[in-house]
Amino acid sequence: MPRGGRLHPLALGIVPAAALALFYIWPFVVLMIEAVDAESIRSTFERGRTWRILWFTTWQAVASTVVTIVLGLAPAWAVARFDFPGRRALVSVLTAIFVMPTVVMGAAFLALFPDSLDRTVWAVLAAHVVFNLAVVIRTVGAVWEQLPADMEHAAATLGASPLRAFREVTLPLIRPALTAAASVVFLFTFTSFGVVRILAAPGTRTIEVEVWRRATQLGEIGEAAVLALLQLTILGFLAAWSTIVQRRHSRALDLESLSAPTRPRHRWQRRAVALIATTTAIVAVVPLLALVVKSVSTPTGWTFEAWRTLGSAEIRPGISLGLDPIGSLVNSLRTAAWATGFAVVIGALASLSIAASGRAGRFLDAGLMLPLGTSAVTIGFGMLITFDTDPVDWRASWWLVPIGHALVATPFVVRTTLGVLRSVDPELSHAAATLGAAPITAWREIVVPHLWRPLAVAAALAAAISLGEFGATSFLSRSGGETLPIAIERLLGRTGSLLQAKGYALATLLAAITVVIVLVVDRSHEITTGRRK
Repeated sequence: MPRGGRLHPLALGIVPAAALALFYIWPFVVLMIEAVDAESIRSTFERGRTWRILWFTTWQAVASTVVTIVLGLAPAWAVARFDFPGRRALVSVLTAIFVMPTVVMGAAFLALFPDSLDRTVWAVLAAHVVFNLAVVIRTVGAVWEQLPADMEHAAATLGASPLRAFREVTLPLIRPALTAAASVVFLFTFTSFGVVRILAAPGTRTIEVEVWRRATQLGEIGEAAVLALLQLTILGFLAAWSTIVQRRHSRALDLESLSAPTRPRHRWQRRAVALIATTTAIVAVVPLLALVVKSVSTPTGWTFEAWRTLGSAEIRPGISLGLDPIGSLVNSLRTAAWATGFAVVIGALASLSIAASGRAGRFLDAGLMLPLGTSAVTIGFGMLITFDTDPVDWRASWWLVPIGHALVATPFVVRTTLGVLRSVDPELSHAAATLGAAPITAWREIVVPHLWRPLAVAAALAAAISLGEFGATSFLSRSGGETLPIAIERLLGRTGSLLQAKGYALATLLAAITVVIVLVVDRSHEITTGRRK
C-alpha cells in the first residue's frame, strides 16, 4: 500500500496482529502460566532423554529439509518453466499428498516399504521428502515462473551451460523463495508427529511426539508444556533467521506478467522434463495407490464392501459405528472453506503490511510464523482451556475450529505472497507517481497484478492444510462435528479389517477432493488472467 495514500501500511496489519494476539498468544500464555513452574523445568532438563529427543528432532529435520530442497528443485523448474501433459495433475497430486493426514500416509508408507526399511529413520526421511515436495514446487515455482527467461537465454548465448546459468543467474534470484520453502519444510519436519509415530522405531520420538506422550499418556502436563515452550523457542529463532536472510537476498526484479509456461524446445529439455515429471509422478502416485488398494482389500480377499457401506453409521443391525463418515466429509469441506477464507484475508493483509512497512513489519512477520512452529496439539489445548469461561466461552462456536486451522495455514499464505511482493520494483510506483498517478491507482496497477497468483497458490495450500489438520481439531471439535482426519484415525484404530478399509476409503476420498480443489483453483486463476491451455 502506497505511503501517502488514504491508508497507512501499518493499518493493514491491525487485523492480523489482533487475530494473532487473541487466538494464539493469549491461549499460549494461559497454558504456560497454568502448567509451567520451576519443578517442571528442572525435571525436564535433568532427563537425558530430553536431550536425545532434541538431537534426533533437529538432525532428522535438517536432513529432511536438505533432501527435500535438493530433490524439489528439479520438479519446481519443470513445472514453473514448461507446459507438459499432466502438469496440473502432477502439482495437484503433490499438494494432496502434502495435506494427507500423516497417520494415514504413514500407514501407507509402512505398507510400501520392505521389511528392512520398516521402523527406521530412512523411512521417516523418505516420507518427509514426499510429503513436502509440494512446498518447494509451490513456493519456489511461484517466483521462478515469473522470472524473466531472457536472463537465462542471455547467459546461454554467452556460452554458459544450463547448470552454470542456473547457479550464477537463477539461483541468486530464487534464493528468498528457497529460504522460505526451507524454513517451512524444516518447521513441518521439526514438528513431525504422525510420520514418526507410525514409521520410527519404538522409543524414537520428536519433541512433538514427546509432548503428546507426556500430556496424554503420562499426565505430565507441566513437562509437556516445557517441551512445547522449548520447541517454540527454537523455531522462533529459526523464523527470525529466515526473515533476515530473505530480506537480505530480496531484490527488485522486472517480473514478467504471468506468461504461460512453454513447451520444451530443445531435445535435452524434452528429455529432462519427461524424466523429472515421470519420476515425480511415480513417487507421488504410489502411496496413493497403496491407499486405494487397502480400501478394497481384506485378509479374505478383494471387496468393495467398505465403499458400498461408507454412508452407513451401523456396523451391523443395531450396532452403531459412533460416527458418520459422510457427515465428517461435509464437516471437513465446510471447515476448510471458512479456514481458507480466514487465512487468505489475514495473510494477504499481513503480507501487504509487512512488504510496505519496512523494519516495522518484521515483528508481524516473525509473529505470524510462530503458530507454524507450535504444536497443533498445544494450540488446540490452549484455545480450549482459554475460551471456556464467560464472556469468551466459545467452545461451542462453529468458527473456533476454522480459526484454529487458519492459524496454522496463515504462515503459508504470508510466505507464498511476501516473496513476490518484495520482488516488485518500488521504482515503478515512484515512476507512476511522477507521471501523475494517484498512490492507490499506482499500487493497484503495479502491485495487485502480481498478487493474485501467489494468493491463489496460498488458498490451495490453506484449504489443503485445513482438510488434513488433526492435532488442534482433536481438541476443538465436538461430537457430531468430526472432520475427515478424526474419522479416519478412529476407523483405523478400530479392530476389524472392514472398518480399517473404510478408514482408507475416506483417506482416498480426501486425496481426491483435494486434487479437485487444487485443479479448480488453478483453472480459475488461468481464466482470471486470460491464460488458455
